[in-house]
Amino acid sequence: MYRFLLSRRWLITLLIALLLIPTTVRLGFWQLHRHEARVDRNELIARSLTDPPVPFDTLSAAPGFAVPKDLTWRTVTASGQYDPAHEFVVRKRTDSSGDKIGYFVVTPLVLADGAGTVLVNRGWVASGNSAIEYPAVPAAPAGQVTLTGRLRADEAAGGSIKDRAGLPDRQFNLISSTQQAKDTGAALLGGYLELTATQPAPADQPELLPEPNHSDIGPHMAYAIQWWLFTALIPVGFVVMARREAKDRRKEAAETEGLAVPVPA
Repeated sequence: MYRFLLSRRWLITLLIALLLIPTTVRLGFWQLHRHEARVDRNELIARSLTDPPVPFDTLSAAPGFAVPKDLTWRTVTASGQYDPAHEFVVRKRTDSSGDKIGYFVVTPLVLADGAGTVLVNRGWVASGNSAIEYPAVPAAPAGQVTLTGRLRADEAAGGSIKDRAGLPDRQFNLISSTQQAKDTGAALLGGYLELTATQPAPADQPELLPEPNHSDIGPHMAYAIQWWLFTALIPVGFVVMARREAKDRRKEAAETEGLAVPVPA
């Protein structure tokens, strides 16, 4: 009764099912690995934000220094004086709500211990009336300041961030110590500080950037389970289809036999 499984149509169906099973299994593990990566990232951020602050220059080096992944978001401190002459803004950045487009304000801080200069992302400001004009930016505090912030790696061109030439004066698309060291000649340390607090506190300052979200694990585990459930349904579905086909064939055979029975005279 199941000899129809040797037909071309059913052999093709079986082949597709056999190909789908390892594919959906791999897709499930892909989502599982994404879940694990998200959990690791959240744990790294939570640990970095709660570790005792350390001086910025103990973790960084020359311009272009690649901040290790396990040091990203680490709470750091820095003391010195701002260098407003080399301040710049970074275009196409959103505020804490993610709804408004504006600029990040980045001001170099000359370290008091003479170890070099640190780029400080002081926060977000709204766009002005013209994209080619420098926006209204609260002045950096004068005199000696002590900062606390998060260690961040230089931004690289790629993805949604493009490094384009021909921008207005003191406007950039990236926060890059390499780029700024080349343009200004300053002895910059690699990476930058994302400001969270200033002592003494200024009367006016850009909108500080919020702490990164490290509680959301995303939907990847649910997606992994869905793929594996679909994997289990593939052979079940094939068996159900085959049994239904066999049942229909038996019914057709019985009806054919019934029509073939001779009627007595």
